Formats: sequence, C-alpha cells, structure tokens
Amino acid sequence: MGGVLRSEPLWVETFAGLRMRQFERLVKVVWERGGNGPGGGRPWCLPLADRVLLVAVYYRTNLTMRQLAPLFGCSPATVCRVIQRLRPLLAIEPATRPADAVERLWIVDGTLIPVRDRKVGASSRNYRFSANVQVVIVADTKLVIAAARPVPGTTADAKAWRESGLAAACEGVTVLGDGAYLDTGLVVPHRKRPGWALLPGEEEDNAEHRRVRARVEYAFARMQHYKILRDCRQRGNGLHHAVQAVAHLHNLTLAA
Repeated sequence: MGGVLRSEPLWVETFAGLRMRQFERLVKVVWERGGNGPGGGRPWCLPLADRVLLVAVYYRTNLTMRQLAPLFGCSPATVCRVIQRLRPLLAIEPATRPADAVERLWIVDGTLIPVRDRKVGASSRNYRFSANVQVVIVADTKLVIAAARPVPGTTADAKAWRESGLAAACEGVTVLGDGAYLDTGLVVPHRKRPGWALLPGEEEDNAEHRRVRARVEYAFARMQHYKILRDCRQRGNGLHHAVQAVAHLHNLTLAA
C-alpha cells in the first residue's frame, strides 16, 4: 500500500511545520546519531527522511499510530517501531556554557503538560494529570537552551529547578525566574513585605522583569503548536523524548 506523505516540500511544510532546508538539517542530525542503522528486526520499509517526517508529524498533529499508518503506507506496528527508534535521536543538543556567559540573559519557567501516564504526572492545578517541565530559553532569541526531565505537576517550580540539574548548565549566566523561584539564586521580582509597600523603583523593576520574562511564555506558545505537548499519550520516557524533540524543532524554525 502506497502512502500519501513523503519527504517533499509540500508535505514537510504542511504537516511538520518546517521549511525544507530546516527538515534536511534535522535529517542530517538524525543520520549522524545513527538513525539509519538497523532497528533490530526487519529492514525499514521507509527511507530515513520519511521516517523522520513520520515522527515530526506525530509530534505536530498528535494523531494515533492507526491514523498515521495509512498516511505513510505502512502498518501501525511499523509506525510504533519508527517512533520508538527515532524519538531519542531528535533531541535538542545538550547546553554548553557560552564564552560570553556574563553578557547573556536566559529565562526559566515551568510548564504543565497533560499526560496519560500516572507514573509521570499528578493531578495538578489545571485539573488534569500533568507533568511539570522546566525549560530554559535565551531571552533575545527565544531559542531553547535546555529542558529538564518531567516531574509530577504538583511539584513546585523551585523544587523542580533544584532537582532538574539545569543550574549547572546555567552557571555564570544571569537567569530570570518568576516569584516561584525564591531562594534559588535566580533573578526574581521584588516581593512586598507585610505591611510595607514596595520601595521606590522596585515596581518599575518588577514591570521590566515581567516584560522580559514574558518571552518564555511566547516560547511555550510556539512549542505547543506541536500538539503532543497538549495531551501526551506516550508512556515512560515518551514525554521526556517528546519535549526534547519539540525543543529541537522549535529551535530549527527560529534559527533558519
């Protein structure tokens, strides 16, 4: 059975949200990470570019594997095998400390992602089973620097940050956080003291802080164009791999 979707500009731009040169860069990264190697079973029925497109379309549309199968002319089992094999290879590159770290400004915030796996999520303030994912972006470009492993949605942002390991990647860089990150070493807004108003200039500082920190919300909004982050059905490490891959795809769309 022949499939409809192929790694051609029309389908790549329509279903994956990437321009062809961005998609080619993604395929090159996956190939360099060994994505064209054997899958431990029968040979792949799809070329590497089509398999990468399949995973990107899955993250973009959140279609079920039964729905994706006829679009690519393969079985649901093949779709599952392709996603399981390639999803770790689409991950964002690990963050490195920049040479001009003192001049950089990064922003961190946590976002709640609805999940089906109750071992990953918890019933949280959005009234759904969700996971808290800490994401760090560059303030001026909105590129994602790093994303931590998911923790239950009931975890406070400050605790999630301390346990995420992201502080090591941000060492020497000025990082903004909201009021939930008190006593974490991040730059947070001034807080009102009981019975006292803010000091002169502190309200202006807070307004500027809010204006800059809002950029991380814009980044989250763009990342949620990939519907896998609106309702993740993956189990185990599936959400972690999805966040890492979406961060990579998000960066590709902004960088080119």
